[in-house]
Amino acid sequence: MKIIDRYILKSLVGPFFLAFLTIMFVLILQFFANFADRFIGRGIDFMSLIELLALQSAWMVGLAAPMAVLIGVVMAFGSLTTTSEMTVFRASGLSLYRLMLPVVIVGFLLSLLVERFNNVVQPQVKYKARSLMSDIAKAKPTFGITENAFSPLVDGYSILVQHADEKTGSIGDIIIYDATRKDYRSVITAKDGVIDFSADGRYLVMMLSDGQIHEVQVPGHRLYRKMEFDRHRFVFESTGFGFSRSSENRARSGGHELSARELLSVAEEYRQQVEVAERKISMPIDMFEQAISLVAPSNAVNYPEVRGGSNVRAVTAVAGYIDRQLGLVESELKVIDMNQMLYNRYMAEYHKKYALAFACFVFVLIGAPLGVLARRGGFGIGAVLSLLFFVLYWVLMITGENMAEWGVLPPAVAIWMADVVIAVIGSTLTVSLTTAVFRSSR
Repeated sequence: MKIIDRYILKSLVGPFFLAFLTIMFVLILQFFANFADRFIGRGIDFMSLIELLALQSAWMVGLAAPMAVLIGVVMAFGSLTTTSEMTVFRASGLSLYRLMLPVVIVGFLLSLLVERFNNVVQPQVKYKARSLMSDIAKAKPTFGITENAFSPLVDGYSILVQHADEKTGSIGDIIIYDATRKDYRSVITAKDGVIDFSADGRYLVMMLSDGQIHEVQVPGHRLYRKMEFDRHRFVFESTGFGFSRSSENRARSGGHELSARELLSVAEEYRQQVEVAERKISMPIDMFEQAISLVAPSNAVNYPEVRGGSNVRAVTAVAGYIDRQLGLVESELKVIDMNQMLYNRYMAEYHKKYALAFACFVFVLIGAPLGVLARRGGFGIGAVLSLLFFVLYWVLMITGENMAEWGVLPPAVAIWMADVVIAVIGSTLTVSLTTAVFRSSR
């Protein structure tokens, strides 16, 4: 039996590494094609570019390994079926379950290895890669701006643009969140603008046209003002711009830069904030009935502003109190929604680290029966079948992430849904082949 197990594993190794290297090459080539024009001519040395490509390849490993497992298993079992070795094994009394056993064990071990990579290596590499990308962005302002996504180009500001032209520096449909002041929050919108360095290189200048500035006082949102402008100029110190390597003291941000333990810690903080907001809401709600009862003059002694006054004054005072409490409730409800969404997002990222690693094991379950069904076709048919099921897996994963973030499903259920669906399909195919197709294999 050990000879057969070694033979099956040996037939798996070649296709696995071929598929893995091919997928990694395609992903790296795609990344370089998308960003090459941003790197070249920006004063960035060649070794920094090589380092960036190496660091960016970390997240690619998490995708390439499961897909390579699927391709490798499909090709290995397809080859066994094509050469009639599967018929010989069956005649010797070996079932498909037994033939899959060594591959299942290797898939499980590979899942454990990928899980360690996702939790230990990848957060560190992603942190360094983002730091290096940030350093490169400072060599050219528009490099740090991604269309249809918030970009922290300048500390304290979040910049969203719908259109950006790297050659001219023009940007369009702009939204800027300004959190640089403790007592005010500002939102700036503009139809178009231009971003570039000043002539002496000392300042980063953003010239906006046809826009508005909205300011609100915090906390409490007591004061609000709105200003409109035809042209408005933002000037920032350019210290830190121009390509240079920064120190590695940047705070980690985003789930990709955190390990599973750190993700749980952050998610727990957001969950506690939700509980605090819920308790704050329960207090004004409990006071509503008491406040309404104060409309009667006999009960108005507890509130100086209505004591001894007419019923109209009491009603006015209570109405004002209720309006203030409703404002607090509305504010806390927004806090709950935001913190709950962030909690769901980090918990989804937590489960994703394990679900993607476990995909190596799940794809073994579906790869073996697909290989038997494919029979002939070699690498081509194996790659096509693998791609179809990997696309299905990834669609389910992305759908699960969105459903988890918006609270449609619990994060654990939403993220693991992809693995469960693929595992069920694979198990069903395996049982079906064992009872029918496998017996008639020839």
